[in-house]
Amino acid sequence: MSALAAALHDTLLRRQPPAAGVDPALLQPLLEALIEALEQGELGLDLRQAELPEGCLEALAASGWLVEARELSGAASEADPWPDEALVVRDGPWLRWRRWQEQLQRCLSDLITRAAAPLTPAPSASALNKVLAAAAAAGLDAKQLAATEALLQRQLVLLLGGPGTGKTSTVARMLEAALAIEPQLRIQLAAPTGKAAARLSAALTGTPALPCSTLHRLLEARGSKRFGRDARRPLELDLLVVDELSMVDLPLMSALLSALPPTARLLLVGDAGQLPPVGTGAVLEELCRPACRERLGSAVIELTTTYRNNGAIAAVASALRQPQASAGEPLEALRPQLKHLPTDANLQWLEAPLPQLPTAVLQPLREQQQRLRELSQALRWQGELVHPEDSAALLEALEARIALSPLRQGPWGVEALHRALLGSALGAPLERWPLGTPVLNRLNRPEQELANGDIGVLVEREGQRLVLMSAGRLLHPARLAGAEPALALTVHKAQGSQYGEVLLLLPPSRHSDPRLLYTGLTRARRRVLLVTPAQPT
Repeated sequence: MSALAAALHDTLLRRQPPAAGVDPALLQPLLEALIEALEQGELGLDLRQAELPEGCLEALAASGWLVEARELSGAASEADPWPDEALVVRDGPWLRWRRWQEQLQRCLSDLITRAAAPLTPAPSASALNKVLAAAAAAGLDAKQLAATEALLQRQLVLLLGGPGTGKTSTVARMLEAALAIEPQLRIQLAAPTGKAAARLSAALTGTPALPCSTLHRLLEARGSKRFGRDARRPLELDLLVVDELSMVDLPLMSALLSALPPTARLLLVGDAGQLPPVGTGAVLEELCRPACRERLGSAVIELTTTYRNNGAIAAVASALRQPQASAGEPLEALRPQLKHLPTDANLQWLEAPLPQLPTAVLQPLREQQQRLRELSQALRWQGELVHPEDSAALLEALEARIALSPLRQGPWGVEALHRALLGSALGAPLERWPLGTPVLNRLNRPEQELANGDIGVLVEREGQRLVLMSAGRLLHPARLAGAEPALALTVHKAQGSQYGEVLLLLPPSRHSDPRLLYTGLTRARRRVLLVTPAQPT
């Protein structure tokens, strides 16, 4: 049993002993499994897959700690998350801590209610037909038109689709149609990370200039759990677009729904094949479960036609989205497909021995280092600012190439890559890193308009080291405490971003998740080198 599970077990036994006759030792494996699920971002334990000792569930049922979801009434308070004896909820095949179950049900109930709510007042039939005819003339297919019509008639739309299915272009047409009917509509764009928000804003340049920010900045985050915007001080908008929904966890979605005006429309956009959020509760995954999706009805539109052919990357990503991909080891299922990739495919596969970092990964990264160093040294300065063209070129070069790994530590982890690339400078202060090193901000810094995950680059002006961030902003390294180099990132950190070339390392992992491989592959616009451990001979 982990230290956390053991501590929680002891605390619960003191605070709320199980019913007489129940052996507390039988409850330990269950607590450990529930905590392990939370550590992996899951709200609960799927009893169809969990391997629990015999008698464990019977002991839970007899303990007084268990309640069926249909019997729940009321909601847990923040001060007392377990107001009565029932600590664990059984919801069909799922076991969840009561606190998370109640928060999840409030969130899903709100979204389902919004999905069923028609707009008031509804657009006239003539106005609706006119904008839909314009959308059809612009080339939208049947599902894209259905998404547009849904946004013009209901309060919530969930737009799903894999890479290349036209999600962003569809959103642009949906917003154009909404503005055609209501020119004064207050629209806000948002995403979980600064990088994703910047990509969304850049992709929608054809629509009128719309405000775009991270969700934390939009909600005026004050720390990790408190927000300046809530039901007492709601957001001032009529339509909110949230991109990269796969990255939104349950507490953040709950805070967003609390701050959303009752009559505001919500357009959620995501790819169900991507990794769940780092935080607890994968909202998109919950919305896509069959029972919930059925209740959302025609508010859910999934785009399936691929308009951007991305060759072998798209073919392998498509295979990973199939249900059978999650049945076993995804790499094993893909091995025949990977073995027959042509030499000119945009996805190449390399098997390499552990623990050495492959030269095929290090050499391109060193070339990336050199390119960034040269661009940094060639910057032209206009007083205290970088020439806009030079700034744009350097920031664009940051996205030319990246190494991704699911792990921070261990062989082929992000830290091992940075040790190989930066040497002793890795342990030095930021200002002593090599010129041109990408810099990852790891904290939300609203006073500096920086979000966790924003990436800049180390530059030098008249002997002083500075970090060049988006839009040409310059920050002193001292204002970026805790920053890390970003020549390599974890796959989770790369969500919401795209790069020209991705060097994707997949060391052995205890948890094999096809979404991890899928997310890593789909970060690439042009080319992927997939590196896996060589099989023993």
